[in-house]
Amino acid sequence: MKICIPTMGENGLDNVVGEHFGRVPTYTIVDLDTNEVKVIPNTSEHMGGQGYPPEIMAKEGVNVMVCRGLGRRAISMFEQMGIEVYIGASGTVRDTIAAFKQETLQKASEGDACAQHAFRDRHNH
Repeated sequence: MKICIPTMGENGLDNVVGEHFGRVPTYTIVDLDTNEVKVIPNTSEHMGGQGYPPEIMAKEGVNVMVCRGLGRRAISMFEQMGIEVYIGASGTVRDTIAAFKQETLQKASEGDACAQHAFRDRHNH
């Protein structure tokens, strides 16, 4: 199972979880079966590239995306790509993976969407 976490740099398991999953500089992907850790750049249109984060993650074979929070549209896009979404991530990638394994994160549904994400860049977590 591959888990993707929006991150703020190139430090692998020690990367800090980013606040806004679409505008982070990197995504850290952890394969729970092989323990492989891969950091990829955010090349989505949010960062001047093409496509959306769920499309990038689907191409990488991601099964689960874990973040702090996200908007309704993003949750829907992840669901369409067959990627489960969990919210409540904090600290580092290592912390987030531990929380996921301990089942302390919340599976996201459209009802859990961060209302502020509906109004581009106007949110306070």
